[in-house]
Amino acid sequence: MHNPAGLSPIVAGAWRLSEWGWTPQQRLAWIEGNLDIGVSSFDHADIYGGYSVESLFGEALALQPALRQRIQLISKCGIKLVSPARPGHTVKHYDTSAAHVRASVEQSLRNLRTDHLDLLLIHRPDCLMDPDELAQTFEALRREGKVRSFGVSNFSPSQLAPLHRRIALATTQIECSPLHLDPLHDGTLDQCVDLGLRPMIWSPLAGGRVFTGQDERAQRVRATVEALAAELGVAPITLITAWLRRHPSQPLPILGSRRIEVAREAMAALSITLDAQQWYQLWSAAAGREVP
Repeated sequence: MHNPAGLSPIVAGAWRLSEWGWTPQQRLAWIEGNLDIGVSSFDHADIYGGYSVESLFGEALALQPALRQRIQLISKCGIKLVSPARPGHTVKHYDTSAAHVRASVEQSLRNLRTDHLDLLLIHRPDCLMDPDELAQTFEALRREGKVRSFGVSNFSPSQLAPLHRRIALATTQIECSPLHLDPLHDGTLDQCVDLGLRPMIWSPLAGGRVFTGQDERAQRVRATVEALAAELGVAPITLITAWLRRHPSQPLPILGSRRIEVAREAMAALSITLDAQQWYQLWSAAAGREVP
């Protein structure tokens, strides 16, 4: 499976960065800590932290500008939030017009203190999206050297297809976890295999509910994860990451943790492969039934 955006096998999610209350030096240490274990891709969006996270990251990166050559910067645009940072927005809505996408990219470049994005994603499907206009905008941004690769986020297969026919997308970012199996069965991951797109996975640990959820399903999944992890002699996070990566689309999980140890445990999944029986053992626990 091709990886045209050149992303690391585990991606560091920056969406909570503003909540961590860190100094620029602490943010830099987080970037360097990820790099030290092979996590070189950092996932952003213009709206994260009320439009603040990209600037916080850029401020830290400015302390060691040479690191830019070793990392891949991902950002997303297309959502317009009602926010003090955007007083002109009167209702939350989507905008994939050429003018907005270009303006968002220019702002992200300024905030991240870089001259290019390695990957730009449209954050949510827009009912008013014109795939011809958007593809032309993407091509122009690539010619100008401002964005190297493009993709989408939270798109269904039918929403992705018209854009991919006009410009080759590098990835699609989707939610998937043992507590969110839909992409395995609604055609999303089938399409990824068919088109050769390695999907990025947000919330691979179901926002932590795999470990903290008290409902019957979460407890059932947790027990199975712990049993399989013990059987293989690995951490539960390693087991879940290996389960996701076992799919032939070879997903790239995004982990939004401040703790480098979490990323290290996820990276350990690269050295193990679940067999089909182990994979379906966890699927059955997640689905609450055997396969038909």
